[in-house]
Amino acid sequence: MSKFEEKVAAYVAEAKKLNLSIDEKLLTAVAKGLGPSIYNADAETIAASDQAELDRVKQNFLVKKLGLSDGPELDKAIDEVIEQVGRSNRNKYRAIVYALLVKKFKKESVYA
Repeated sequence: MSKFEEKVAAYVAEAKKLNLSIDEKLLTAVAKGLGPSIYNADAETIAASDQAELDRVKQNFLVKKLGLSDGPELDKAIDEVIEQVGRSNRNKYRAIVYALLVKKFKKESVYA
């Protein structure tokens, strides 16, 4: 099993533990899109208490990658997804959060 496959397996296990229904293909595609950042412990997770981090998720992922228009609905969606993953959960994996955001905005075609 490659390092990448190990990471994806860990994300799938974490999603199941949190009772999140995320398609494994989508999660794999999102993880692949994140590139080497999934191997960096700091970059692999999202600090939900850091507003600058949440702004980066909004600008770099939702606006640039998914092509959504900036607005308060994006902040609301990020907040809802963080709640789903668990605000107190220390392992808010970027791949899981991004996959949930992709599902929320029905942008699976970006990763097809």
